[in-house]
Amino acid sequence: MPKLIRITTAPLSLNVLLSGQMRYMQANGFEVVMVSSDGKELELVKRNEGCRHQVIPMTRKMTPFADLRSLWLLYWFFRKEKPDIVHSHTPKAGLLAMLAAKLAGVKIRIHTIAGLRFMTSTGFTRKVLVTMEKLTARFATHVWPNSFSLMNYIKENKLVKPGKLEIIGMGSSNGIDLSRYSLSSLKQDKLQEIKKLINYDEKLIYFLSVGRLVHDKGIDELVHAFIAIHAKNNLVRLILVGAFEDEVDPVSDETKAILKAHPGIIMAGWSDAVEYFMEFSYALVHPSHREGFPNVLLQAGAMLCPVICSGIGGNVDIVEQGRTGLIFEVKNQARLQERLEQALTDPLMLQQYARALRSVIEQQYDQPIVHLYLRNKYRDILGQKT
Repeated sequence: MPKLIRITTAPLSLNVLLSGQMRYMQANGFEVVMVSSDGKELELVKRNEGCRHQVIPMTRKMTPFADLRSLWLLYWFFRKEKPDIVHSHTPKAGLLAMLAAKLAGVKIRIHTIAGLRFMTSTGFTRKVLVTMEKLTARFATHVWPNSFSLMNYIKENKLVKPGKLEIIGMGSSNGIDLSRYSLSSLKQDKLQEIKKLINYDEKLIYFLSVGRLVHDKGIDELVHAFIAIHAKNNLVRLILVGAFEDEVDPVSDETKAILKAHPGIIMAGWSDAVEYFMEFSYALVHPSHREGFPNVLLQAGAMLCPVICSGIGGNVDIVEQGRTGLIFEVKNQARLQERLEQALTDPLMLQQYARALRSVIEQQYDQPIVHLYLRNKYRDILGQKT
């Protein structure tokens, strides 16, 4: 039985980005070992996936001395385990794991790119992040972007040798669990609990945004577009499901003040039950500046929640303007406001788009389909190496 090591920087990524994938591979012909740093999600991951886990400390930030120690620990772990495949996900884990696996003599070294942090960085930080991506790709034998637009960007910027690049299936790192993200799967008591949390009123119109409350997620322009809409229609509300990350990429002070004081904005905090918010929301608004292949759009589409999103790579791999959702130019507050107004004037159009998006997701991104694509690709690569 071939041994597969799946590695992410933190257990949160194993739990959220790759949920169910390790369990599937373990049940379908692989011995799976998970690797990440420690974290509060660790016990949940081990319980849900049913696979062995090894803690190796890693940080998300640039910490040279700590990174060298992590590299050393990974090298010796790979030497001991002798895996057939090491497959990394997330930037720091990718760089460390691909180098350590190469040094340890692992033949198949795969890295999934699910977004590029440098796309919205500048100066020295951008140069460092670009260098990290290029080094990760150099040490890997296979590099799998999780969307076609991301792969095109990688090719245009010559980050990876074209022969190493491949999209698995139609994209996505893990697909979507339609047994969870379905209107029929919701529990009514949980739904009422969420509605109570936001003081739900059926007379109001709720726009929803899910994700980190940072500048890169387009929160600044979303908030200002929304308050312009609210000034014309005081029945609209904006629900923000997510937490601030001020140390990484803060929103402006002006935006933060509005978020705290505006009567039409509901700060719901972080939640792992986003499907319940999607059930009663008029539309999901996703104005992000950069994405790999955003799970939140799959989640909304599965829940028949209409989507309004920025026209960036990743988003446009899922949503097609005028067929499965509404798209606006990234960072363009005026165009975002126009799309919100358009949505308010034509709810039947929005529902038509939502049904079309759900159909696309069922055909291409249902989790068992994505997992099977991945398993077959592993087996193909293993066959080429034997």
